[in-house]
Amino acid sequence: MRGHTLRQAALAVLTANAVRPLNSEATAVPAFAAGWITGELAPQLLLAGLADTAVAVARRRATPLGLALAAATTAGLGYLTWRASGTGAAFKEVLDETLSAVDPEPTLHEQRDARTSLRTLARPFALADPRVEVIRDIPYTKGGVKARLDVYRRRENDAERAAGAPVLVQIHGGAWTIGRKEEQGLLLMNRMAAQGWVCVAINYRLAPRYRWPTQIDDVRNAISWVRDHIAEYGGDPGYLVLTGGSAGGHLAALAALTADPPVAACVPFYGVYDLAGDDPYAVYVRRFLTRRVFADGATIEDFREASPIEHITPDAPDFFVIHGDSDTMVSVRQARAFVERLREVSRAGVTYAELPGAQHAFEIFGSIRAHAAIGAVQQWLEWHREHVGGSTVAD
Repeated sequence: MRGHTLRQAALAVLTANAVRPLNSEATAVPAFAAGWITGELAPQLLLAGLADTAVAVARRRATPLGLALAAATTAGLGYLTWRASGTGAAFKEVLDETLSAVDPEPTLHEQRDARTSLRTLARPFALADPRVEVIRDIPYTKGGVKARLDVYRRRENDAERAAGAPVLVQIHGGAWTIGRKEEQGLLLMNRMAAQGWVCVAINYRLAPRYRWPTQIDDVRNAISWVRDHIAEYGGDPGYLVLTGGSAGGHLAALAALTADPPVAACVPFYGVYDLAGDDPYAVYVRRFLTRRVFADGATIEDFREASPIEHITPDAPDFFVIHGDSDTMVSVRQARAFVERLREVSRAGVTYAELPGAQHAFEIFGSIRAHAAIGAVQQWLEWHREHVGGSTVAD
């Protein structure tokens, strides 16, 4: 089999998995690893595949099988690109519907880059913003590199810097066992810092070396540090929003629902919200947690205590929950059940966006879908700060 045919066959398999991922306990991780990159880089892979086929045809090295595979792959990648391009419209519909329920005429700041430019697509891993400075590795408690955080803020002279900027705290994911503050949430933090927010990315100690509840304890300690010190960096300690993805979404939601004093809002991405349920995904997660995260002898009550869904009260903060319906790592049923419970119990606003075709970790780098999602979160955060926000610190 010739090189072009082999490459197109491999690309066809990756594309098929991205279009319809193999979603079972045995295939969840490989389906994510292959489908995430393929789905979010579909436009780039589409162009690469077309270029590869054009070269093969010009050199008379294309086979009928290779051309058939190339045609199928082109159609599949085109479909993935088209589906991702509809993310902005999906978010707009959600924001228009849910925010107008709170404010009949919500003011939404227009996204400056609602359509992802070709230049942006050509540099999907360029996440830093020259307008933003990062103050790295600030210790928030004793404990080495896992007890440090980074502060992102707009570059300004100290004399020009205004006090009282809203604060976004980013909590990284990684199944509670891997990950670093420098790896996730970069697109969102750079976007919000460039708009004048102060953003904080935190590390926390990881399992299995440090067993639960070390992770949530560290998150709470970091939030306490932010409340005590963020004014020194221009932030408003009375207006904190928590965000994070996957395990970071779980930690953000749990911290937001149990914070005292309360936080202003929470924006979890593809989080885990119910560790004690009896559905197949919750059972699977508990098996993993029992082996790798929780201490020996953990009981179902321990898992309930660690589940955000068990801590929802009428006084919960506002939530903007985001999840993809093709997520093979964290079942979208987790988000649906969590949002349903929030809407039943909480008096606060609940916004939910379920993204067609989105895999886990879809906003880690600058894809079409990621830019649309981050733009929508920016709009929601700016709306929330303007219309709902206010000091959340008790007098």
